[in-house]
Amino acid sequence: MEWQDEGIVLGSRRHGETSVIAEVMTVDHGRHLGMVRGGRSRTMRPVLQPGNRVSLHWRARLSEHLGEFRVEPIEQRAALLMLSAPALHGVQAMASLLRLLPERDPHRHLCAAMEVIIAHLDDASAAGELFVRFELALLNELGFGLDLAQCAASGVRTDLAYVSPKSGRAVSNAAGKPYADRMLALPVFLRPDMNEAADRADLEAGFRLTGFFLNRHVYEPRGLKPDTARESFIQATLKALDAASA
Repeated sequence: MEWQDEGIVLGSRRHGETSVIAEVMTVDHGRHLGMVRGGRSRTMRPVLQPGNRVSLHWRARLSEHLGEFRVEPIEQRAALLMLSAPALHGVQAMASLLRLLPERDPHRHLCAAMEVIIAHLDDASAAGELFVRFELALLNELGFGLDLAQCAASGVRTDLAYVSPKSGRAVSNAAGKPYADRMLALPVFLRPDMNEAADRADLEAGFRLTGFFLNRHVYEPRGLKPDTARESFIQATLKALDAASA
């Protein structure tokens, strides 16, 4: 069994004296692990850093085996990512979220989304907004997608302001205002009739929205705690946004 693919390195761990087990989010084969012989060498260690884009050749005797990776670098950007707190925590946070998916289950658009986010991690507003959308896409892939296209009560597609914590559906300002204290805010950048960049308040609302449903549907049922990298990314992103607007 063998295949060739490209992907983004999520992490690695030591295996024996000279090898590592590399974890990569691949385009066509999902989150996949494989042994890299000589992965701890001076040549390979920089290649196997989180956030790098690599070319892979995987080979195993049987499909269910761990198998071996032969790895070639395509874009080594880990050194630059380590210079920025939002970038460093962002890559780690996305990796932890992708680990909620079954191994070897293809999710091409999530791999593509991660690539886009990495390219925008130097822009706090854009990176925060893209990360919220990434989490929404992940929830959808896990079977817990939110319906933010129209009001659950009236069916209107404009003036949407809230999200029902029970149904995960959008609610208009008129229908939801009497129950505002029980609702989650729908950030402007997620409203279908709006085209505005996210500000600090919107990003906070977006992170609160996705965090609520990740906890309810994913972490709590599995007896897990959210990875601290997510909160670190949020705080670093908000701090960078504040610094940019000062």
